[in-house]
Amino acid sequence: MDKLWHKLSSFAQSLAQGTDRPEGEPGIEASGTITLPKSTLSWLAALTGTTCGDSGIYSTALTHRSVVHDHPGAMESNQRLEFLGDAVLDLVISEHLYTTFPAGDEGKLSSNRSKIVNRKSLAAFARKISLGRHLFVGESADVQKIRTSESALADALESLIGAIYLDRGLSVTRAFIERHVVRHVDLHKLDALEHNHKSRLIEYTQSHQLESPVYTVIAEDGAEHEKMFTVEVSCAGYPLGRGTAGRKKDAEQLAAREALRVLEQNDGNGAGELFSGTA
Repeated sequence: MDKLWHKLSSFAQSLAQGTDRPEGEPGIEASGTITLPKSTLSWLAALTGTTCGDSGIYSTALTHRSVVHDHPGAMESNQRLEFLGDAVLDLVISEHLYTTFPAGDEGKLSSNRSKIVNRKSLAAFARKISLGRHLFVGESADVQKIRTSESALADALESLIGAIYLDRGLSVTRAFIERHVVRHVDLHKLDALEHNHKSRLIEYTQSHQLESPVYTVIAEDGAEHEKMFTVEVSCAGYPLGRGTAGRKKDAEQLAAREALRVLEQNDGNGAGELFSGTA
């Protein structure tokens, strides 16, 4: 127990180091809970338009999983809140799109939603509110890399949304999402964008009477809290593309994008030529 407390004390000191960290020195209670610095509390109040009712839930939302990796059992990372925030974000964005596009069918609404809530977009929204500066990162991790990581920022934004929902309810959460997400999206230009490469690849294979694409994880590299996945997508046993990212879903999207490029380049000769000689 003494060793664990020594580790936690060292972690508290490390949080106060570096110019990219919020001012004020966060502390760690005996339970392992992180105490938010005053600057982070002020930042949260400015974002939500209200004071924090339960600062502990926001501490969890801002705790990267590398902290738990360094101090197992001491505290909880933001992964559970990410799950909740993802659902709340989907609800609010779906409601907004449903209202904005009364003539939009289910497919179009779903496609537009995926363009707003994909990892790249969420990371961009997170950067606009300087979310990376307020993340708590384990001392063994590459702190600067995580604070600027597309995956870490997107996850943290969803976690923060989950925390706001639990602390202040749906009304405040909806206002936060509309202010810091929807306001930065030109919904009418959104229709021209095509970010969902997996959906486009399925549409392509179906329209060309090809087998459905299959995604396979062929490599996992890095520490548990900074793991990188390499995914290969194939069709009829023929490999079409690969993608590498910190999340399997993102790696699949990158693989699908490469596969579409390969398929579209071969369209002039007929897609069937690409699969000749395969099982």
